[in-house]
Amino acid sequence: MSNRPIYLDCHATTPLDERVLNAMIPYFTEKFGNAASVSHIYGWESEAAVRKTREILASSINATPEEIVFTSGATEANNLAIKGVAEAYFSKGQHIITVATEHKAVLDPCEYLKSIGFEVTILPVNQQGFIDLEQLEKALRPDTILVSVMAANNEIGVLQPLAEVGKLCHEKEILFHTDAAQAIGKIPLNVEESNIDLMSLTAHKVYGPKGIGALYVRRRNPKVKLAAQLHGGGHEKGMRSGTLYTPQIVGFGKAVEIAILEQETENQRLTQLRERLWQKLSTIEGIYLNGHPQKRLAGNLNISVEGLDGAALSLGLQPIVAVSSGSACSSHNIAPSYVLKALGHPDKLAYATVRFGIGRFNTAEEIDQVAEHFINTVTSLRSCSLVTRAC
Repeated sequence: MSNRPIYLDCHATTPLDERVLNAMIPYFTEKFGNAASVSHIYGWESEAAVRKTREILASSINATPEEIVFTSGATEANNLAIKGVAEAYFSKGQHIITVATEHKAVLDPCEYLKSIGFEVTILPVNQQGFIDLEQLEKALRPDTILVSVMAANNEIGVLQPLAEVGKLCHEKEILFHTDAAQAIGKIPLNVEESNIDLMSLTAHKVYGPKGIGALYVRRRNPKVKLAAQLHGGGHEKGMRSGTLYTPQIVGFGKAVEIAILEQETENQRLTQLRERLWQKLSTIEGIYLNGHPQKRLAGNLNISVEGLDGAALSLGLQPIVAVSSGSACSSHNIAPSYVLKALGHPDKLAYATVRFGIGRFNTAEEIDQVAEHFINTVTSLRSCSLVTRAC
C-alpha cells in the first residue's frame, strides 16, 4: 500500500494514464522517426501517428485536422494566439479584450503587448467568477482585434459562456480565442457552434504527457492569420517551427480519445465525489465555496476558510493529502490569489483558500479520508490560534 499523499491537485497536472503510456512507448523505441522525413518508413510511421492525433483533436472540438497546430503546451499556444494575432492584425487595430481571472499565460502576453503600445481591456467578473456579457459588448470597439476568454477557470472551475461570447465577437468580425487547457476532454467543445477562432489545448491536464499542446486556428469563415513566434524550418504550415515530438503527440491523442469516450460517465462520477466532499466540508463554520455550485468543472472544489491561512492549511493537510492553495503556476507567490481577489474576496479570505482537483483515479474512500483529515486540521489550527499566537 502506498504511503504517499492522496493526490487531489488535478488542475495542476494529472498522472499519466497507463493506456496513454502504452501507446507512446513504441514511438520512443522502434518507431523513432522524424515525422518530417517522408522518404522512408521511419518517417512515414511518425507522420501517420501525428496525422491520427490531429484527427482525434479536431474531432473532439468539431474542427478539421489541418486546423491543429502542435505546440509545447497551452502556455505556448496562448502566446502564439495572442501575440500572433496582434502582429498579424496590427494594421486593423491594437485593442484586445480579456478577463481578470484568466491564466497568467494569457494575462502576461497581454501585459507585454501593452508595453509595446497595444490597448488591453481587462473585464471584471461577478462574485461567482462569470463575465458580464453586456460589459463585454460595450467594451468592443472598431479597433478591437481579439477577445480572449478561458473556457474553464484553473482555480475555481467556472465555465464561461463561450457560445454567447463567440456570437458577440463574430457579429462584430472580431476574433475569439479561448484557453481550453482545463476544458479539453472534460466538457463538450465545439468551435463551430461557439464561433471560436483560436483554442489553446494541452495534454497534461487530461492524463496525457507534459510538454505537448496544440492551438486550433480557424481556416475558414474567417481564415485566421497568425504571425509565427518561432522560426526555423517552417513546420506546422509555418506557424510553429520545430521537430514534432511524436511520442508526446501520440500520448496527447490517446489521452483525448479516452477522455472523450469516458466524458459523460466520468463527469457523473466526479460530480458525485465533489458533492460528497463539499457536503462533509460545508459543516465547517466560516467555510465558503468559491465559484458557481454547478457551472464548474466536475472535479473542481475551491473553498476558503475564514480566519485561516491557505498555505498553512495545505501544509497541515500533508502528508495525508496533496492539494494546492491556488494556481500551481503562481504557488511560489505569497500574494493572495488574484482570481479570488477578482471575485471580491478580501485578502484574508483570499489567502485562506484551498483548491481540490478530483481526478480519474480518486475514490470515494479517499474523499472520506480527506474530508475527515481536513476537518481535523481546521479544528487543530483554530484551537492552536486560540491557545497562543505563537503556535
